[in-house]
Amino acid sequence: MRWVAAEAAPTGQQTHMRHAGRITNWNDDKGYGFVTPHDGGARAFVHIKAFQVSGRRPVEGDLISYDTAPDARGRLNATSVRFAGQRVPTPAAAAKGKRPAHQRTPPRRIPRLALGTSFLLAAVVLMVAGLVPAVLPLLYLLVSCASYLMYGFDKEVAGKAGWRRTPESTLHLLDLAGGWPGGLIAQQVARHKTAKASFQRGFRITVVANLVLFGMLWQGGVAATLTEWLLG
Repeated sequence: MRWVAAEAAPTGQQTHMRHAGRITNWNDDKGYGFVTPHDGGARAFVHIKAFQVSGRRPVEGDLISYDTAPDARGRLNATSVRFAGQRVPTPAAAAKGKRPAHQRTPPRRIPRLALGTSFLLAAVVLMVAGLVPAVLPLLYLLVSCASYLMYGFDKEVAGKAGWRRTPESTLHLLDLAGGWPGGLIAQQVARHKTAKASFQRGFRITVVANLVLFGMLWQGGVAATLTEWLLG
């Protein structure tokens, strides 16, 4: 059975006829295979990069339309490939769907510096007002300083041969112990660990766990007891 795809052309021009066939012998690991035309002609080599519209990966048995062209060795290659029934958007339609760079919504950024600083200032204010035991704000300040320094050190030695980086588990432990405000500040100042999704997930967990622990120490009176013991 002969099956070809007719491609619409501007008025007054000849309609472009494309070949049509079925993908055979597809090797998905290497991203190539062959297409056997419906009209019984010679099969052509088809590479995944020859597909005009990105989307799902081809599978053996897919119906496609395509043009052909010989490669440097004279072998027949499928070009301008697309799945049966798939259309390529016109330049005008593609441009319509794109917004100018100055009109695009910028990616949402977390104000890490403001959040970390605000929490530490709030802790100090609560301590001065006598609403929380002094040991808690002091703990946050001290561990946050340590966390900030460790983040900075890790950023500094990243990519340097012979230097051992700070394990992420160490950073998470410091953040869990109360150093997460300093960690937040360091992430923005040093631009470190902000793009690593797995680290950020762990970081958020340590923040929540620390705040829960903070509440338990505060409400349970443990922090007040420690403050009295430290201050004598």
